[in-house]
Amino acid sequence: METRVAVIGIIVEDMDSVEKLNAILHEYGPHIIGRLGLPYREKDIHIISIAVDAPQDVISALSGKIGNVEGVSAKTAYSHVVTEQK
Repeated sequence: METRVAVIGIIVEDMDSVEKLNAILHEYGPHIIGRLGLPYREKDIHIISIAVDAPQDVISALSGKIGNVEGVSAKTAYSHVVTEQK
């Protein structure tokens, strides 16, 4: 099975959505390489970057689930690095 490295950029505009977002991220925890969260207090939003290494369909499913959360936006950037997973 091939895996890809990607970064998911997330903007949280509704703090009531954080619990649902964290539940989704926990579900995909084994694929997450790292996470960086930045509060932007002046705009009352949070900016989160998630680095993942997973099969293409897993990355797409994760990004889609995040994007379906009310008050949350997500975009994914893929690297060209593809690795054969054992």
